[in-house]
Amino acid sequence: MGNQGYQERQNLEFFAWPELKETFLKLVDQVMVAPNHLSRQLRAEIFTMASVASGCRHCQAHGAYSLHLIGADPDRIRAIWTFEDSAEFSEAEKSALRLARDAASVPNRVEPGHFVDLRAHWSDRQIVEMLAVISLSGWFNRWNDSIATVTDQESVDFAKEQLQAVGWELGKHEGEAREQRKRHPRSTDEDKVVY
Repeated sequence: MGNQGYQERQNLEFFAWPELKETFLKLVDQVMVAPNHLSRQLRAEIFTMASVASGCRHCQAHGAYSLHLIGADPDRIRAIWTFEDSAEFSEAEKSALRLARDAASVPNRVEPGHFVDLRAHWSDRQIVEMLAVISLSGWFNRWNDSIATVTDQESVDFAKEQLQAVGWELGKHEGEAREQRKRHPRSTDEDKVVY
């Protein structure tokens, strides 16, 4: 079990740098948690879509499980993978998910037409918040996928049950028993591990 090619990868997590952890957690709170002009659910959906586009399976599982923790319906969570054809999302939400998908692609595929579509539904401030979520997901996606961060068991269990139908698999984010975390960072369980 696990991916033997990544030795002591937990030592390479950015939270091993205490000053960076403190600063970064403030940014995460501001972008993803604090009251803003977008709902927490939409922010988490944008994060998850950006992670789908970037290919980071760890962040896909985290984004999907975060949505579950805030009460999103599993059908809607799965629909993120096929949002263009889904009745789960309004045209406004689809424009936001389209921005996330195309901004997180490499090379970036955002064009002026994206903003024409977005402005039909959203204020400039809301669009700025979307870009902040997408950019934050980019940080997470690049770091976690580069070191193949081991995904916590809570998120893995949820993703295996709910996301295999859309092609999700854990891949290189599987870890040895000694690397495994049981809890998602935003889990409400008392013994959560924050990382």
